[in-house]
Amino acid sequence: MRTFRNKVAAITGAGSGIGRALAYELASRGCHLALSDISATGLEETRCALASRFKDVQISTEVVDVACREEVHGWADEVVRRHGQVNLIFNNAGVAHAGTVEGSGYDEYEWITNINFWGVVHGTKAFLPHIKASGEGHIVNISSIFGLFAQPGMSAYNATKFAVRGFTESLRQELDLERCGVSASCVHPGGIKTDIGNRARMNDSMAKVTGQDIGATRQTFNEQMLRTTAQRAAQVILQGVRRDRRRILIGADAHAIELTLRLLPALYQRLVTMSLRLGAKR
Repeated sequence: MRTFRNKVAAITGAGSGIGRALAYELASRGCHLALSDISATGLEETRCALASRFKDVQISTEVVDVACREEVHGWADEVVRRHGQVNLIFNNAGVAHAGTVEGSGYDEYEWITNINFWGVVHGTKAFLPHIKASGEGHIVNISSIFGLFAQPGMSAYNATKFAVRGFTESLRQELDLERCGVSASCVHPGGIKTDIGNRARMNDSMAKVTGQDIGATRQTFNEQMLRTTAQRAAQVILQGVRRDRRRILIGADAHAIELTLRLLPALYQRLVTMSLRLGAKR
């Protein structure tokens, strides 16, 4: 896809963070938008900000829970009815969870899987036939650097983001074989300056990993891990789509982690635990 002008892009999680930034960057390139989020307030804030600046861009919004298959499929059909076609789906909506395997409940695993993994599956399957019908398009699924490497206390998040990676890489190969005019990319952001840290669900078992209570753990994550702006993340994603990248890395931390995995594909786990032990002693 060489240009986004006069294309139609659907974005989940468009009420804040990377989703909102993607909407802004696409609108600035003349792309029409179908936006969804589970938060009606955040979604309306995004719509108002865009509508006041981009007068020639058609914008539709829908409150959608990506964990609900029927809602996502209904939204996809509505997008085509309103806009006439759809060329891109950005499966961006996601949540975070922190807690040890032993200390996390089944309900916590089910909650994050329904959103982070099934939300991507729902969005892909609901929009893929419509995107194919448009003749040209792209599916963009947001994973994470935690879809490349694992970390203690993040098993639920790791599991969903590794799953998104595997799902998307398989999808990309299928689309390559079909030569149908549609492609797919998997995005692996590093620490992005969004509100995901504050919204993340954490349980007390994280103290065994970090040596801190939940409040301190959250503060450390926000201050030390979140480095790249959402606007920059959106720009890198769109550049990756234009270049038809299979894997899109965002941030110096993501690139450093990928290099570490190339050099130390198994040994990195020891390095992670060693660094956490040293941090706990300070």
